[in-house]
Amino acid sequence: MSLYEHKKVVAIGGGHGLGRMLAALKVFGANATGIVTTTDNGGSTGRIRHCQGGIAWGDTRNCINQLITEPSISSMMFEYRFKGAGELDGHNLGNLMLTALDHLSVRPLDAINLIRNMLKVDVNIVPMSEHPSDLTALSTEGKWVTGETNVDEMQQDLLRLDLDPEVPATREGVHAIAQADAIILGPGSFLTSVMPPLLLPEIGLAIANNTHAKLIFVENLSPEYGPAGRMSLEQKLEWCERACQARQIDVIIGAEPHPDLTEKWNCVTRDLASPNRDWRHDRVKLRQAIEEQLID
Repeated sequence: MSLYEHKKVVAIGGGHGLGRMLAALKVFGANATGIVTTTDNGGSTGRIRHCQGGIAWGDTRNCINQLITEPSISSMMFEYRFKGAGELDGHNLGNLMLTALDHLSVRPLDAINLIRNMLKVDVNIVPMSEHPSDLTALSTEGKWVTGETNVDEMQQDLLRLDLDPEVPATREGVHAIAQADAIILGPGSFLTSVMPPLLLPEIGLAIANNTHAKLIFVENLSPEYGPAGRMSLEQKLEWCERACQARQIDVIIGAEPHPDLTEKWNCVTRDLASPNRDWRHDRVKLRQAIEEQLID
């Protein structure tokens, strides 16, 4: 039996970073699960949320897009973005399709599965929650801001992150974590992609309770901006561990060595960059780096 048939992997995050990770793990098929952040309030997603409500669909759509292997009319429809001077300008048809299914009282996870089946995507994609919530942040000066875009633009450093309102985690996501052999955090925007799912107590507790899984943090290849860019790697790891009930991260995979962190964490240095875009992870290199940890 191959590695892909008897090992289960869960990756947590949002948008481009999680999409890249899931594309790397595509060979695991239904044994791979992505738990996707649903707090985005920018772009087409933010406009839809503002006038229609519901969870943010943009990161989910992005992940599905990166997993499409067979281009088709269906996939072209799902990825289509309107252009022009009217209200549809900038809207992505995939976001609108998922919103429409939500309004038809289809459970968000069922809506995702319907689209996955239509586009022949085997990897499981689970929203972190099926209830709308926004990211909120408290600055070191005592000021609260709400919304991912505002958090990214904060001039002050952060004391804490929260979700408003508090919402339950999707039970299928919690179950996937409990069954996982590897749980992967990142790559992606730390405060607005990696952290939001960890703010759900059930997800943090599920990670803490799964002691046989290897908890892996994958670093970004390019620097972040805003408050996340001012955080050290050590701070980021400590934030993750605090959210996971003090469960220690087993492995940090990155392109640069961290001799100052090796007393506390196992830091693995690997060439992960795409040959033509050094700021983006190469799918094959990323998959191989994760496989190394599953074989150990």
